[in-house]
Amino acid sequence: MFGLGRREFITLLGGAAASWPLAARAQQAAMPVIGFLDPRSPETIADRVRGFRQGLKDTGFVEGENVAIEYRWAEGQFERLPELAAELVRRQVGVIAATNTASALAATAATTTIPIVFAVPEDPVGLGLVANIARPGGNATGINFFSQEVVTKRLELLRELVPAANRVAVLVNPGAAATTETTVREVAGAARALGIQIQVFNANTSREINAAFASFVRERPDALFVGGDAFFQVRRAQVVNLASRHVVPATYGGREFAVAGGLMSYGSNLTDAYRQIGGYAGRIIKGAKPTDLPVVQASKFELVINAETARMLDLDIPPTLLARADEVIE
Repeated sequence: MFGLGRREFITLLGGAAASWPLAARAQQAAMPVIGFLDPRSPETIADRVRGFRQGLKDTGFVEGENVAIEYRWAEGQFERLPELAAELVRRQVGVIAATNTASALAATAATTTIPIVFAVPEDPVGLGLVANIARPGGNATGINFFSQEVVTKRLELLRELVPAANRVAVLVNPGAAATTETTVREVAGAARALGIQIQVFNANTSREINAAFASFVRERPDALFVGGDAFFQVRRAQVVNLASRHVVPATYGGREFAVAGGLMSYGSNLTDAYRQIGGYAGRIIKGAKPTDLPVVQASKFELVINAETARMLDLDIPPTLLARADEVIE
């Protein structure tokens, strides 16, 4: 065939076939890799991960086609985050998406060169993640989905739904010191303005959550304000079930609590926040530098009310509150 003998042709064909897997491997090796660092397990934030992938898609990247994602899940064991961050650094990923405060701190401690895109519920300047909101100045940028208005608004909405709530328990995680300090300070300020007394309860293990709720039998608070820490999101089934068992009206920071049976939630639309993280990760893969990407301030907030839980607690939802709700779960 064109001067080739049968043996030579078979040899040539075999060599070409052998090179195909090598070409595929080379293409795969050239595919940019994003590290995804989260303290939870995949099923707990499935909607948010979809948002992250949508953000990547908006910038032209589709997982498995032209970008790879290396997921590292701590499965609720927050102490594993530094080790998982170090793994992603050794893997030499192109950018790390760090999806809460603990992940962001672990990632920034692990590398000063690999770009990091974070999502945190508090001031990233105060956390030491960036030098400036408009010009982050280092290898990290991201989104801040926390503001004083959110805490104040959550307490106001709780009071509107439970007008008799004069004594409110505040459940926080002492293990997340920065988040807890900010939450307690801002809840205390909002409570003073509303004439509400607060009592702070600490929990950073399942046993301590049980102990906090057991103390409600003695303290008899009128309502409960659950801090917006990722630890409580991991334990949301436990927290929501205990609130129902102890007949305590409670407010939470994310809609997944209301979906799980919690009375009400108000906070940033975190699926949208993760979409923005994905968008920033995609822009960095394309060559943008974190220092040139200002920290985004969350602007989408949602109020979710579980009407079934309200009925169980013998609460009448004011029509004005129902009208403002973004979602009512029946």
